[in-house]
Amino acid sequence: MTSKTILNADLHCHSVVSDGTLSPEALAERAKSNGVELWALTDHDEIGGQRRAAAAAKAHDLRYLSGVEVSVTFAGQTVHIVGLGFDAEDTALQQGLHDTRGGRQQRAMDMSESLAKAGIQGAYVGALKFVGNPELISRTHFARFLVEAGVCRDTNEVFRKYLTEGKPGYVPHRWATLRDAVYWITQASGIAVIAHPGRYKFTPNEEYALFTEFKSHGGQAVEVVTGSHTPHEYLKYAETAKEFDLAASRGSDFHSPDESHTELGTLPFLPDTLTPVWELLADRIQ
Repeated sequence: MTSKTILNADLHCHSVVSDGTLSPEALAERAKSNGVELWALTDHDEIGGQRRAAAAAKAHDLRYLSGVEVSVTFAGQTVHIVGLGFDAEDTALQQGLHDTRGGRQQRAMDMSESLAKAGIQGAYVGALKFVGNPELISRTHFARFLVEAGVCRDTNEVFRKYLTEGKPGYVPHRWATLRDAVYWITQASGIAVIAHPGRYKFTPNEEYALFTEFKSHGGQAVEVVTGSHTPHEYLKYAETAKEFDLAASRGSDFHSPDESHTELGTLPFLPDTLTPVWELLADRIQ
């Protein structure tokens, strides 16, 4: 294994199996061409792309860890927990993710109705054109429709004007509990990781509660260097990792060549004062 300070690992990205625009095969090729040495596909609440991703990684001589990003409701907000290195054939994990996906269809219909009240018709049908897996229809698919329809210039503008709390099209959803998400991952021999903690709008006390509860349920790592973090947040969450004795992860959260501002494999390396999550998963790397 390459030294922990220089390993170009990208352990967070999305394919057409959830809300990305590239296939698992295209992502593997892109990761390899960008110098990624260890890769994971982490589609939202879905592991249906894992066999394809692992096979594509092998074809490109790219080391691979199984991955998923589980949607969780915590303190009234949606939080994401990444799972790495689990057994993708585990039935309890598969069932838990299936149950989590179950509410997306009704939520999508409610979002479409809300947008119609704001004068935007046909949003549900329009969003479906961008969906690879109808079970995983999401705000991102609605955002792409609103750009195609000329309502907004890009998806960033969509999320400023629509689909977020207090704006047309926003519909809350009750996801998995933090306890359940960590349990599904860890009982399948994986490691649970708090994804991009800098994105959540928690008070300091709420954030402390998130990390405390996560750790108590068996969570072992946090994303420190990720596409949505600032350099200041790299330092902040490096200190948080030390405080809670968590390993550190690194991932671009890449979704699309046209939408993502962070490319696969281009992030700064992890601080050498931290334990990389892949050191805990050496026996699970394919």
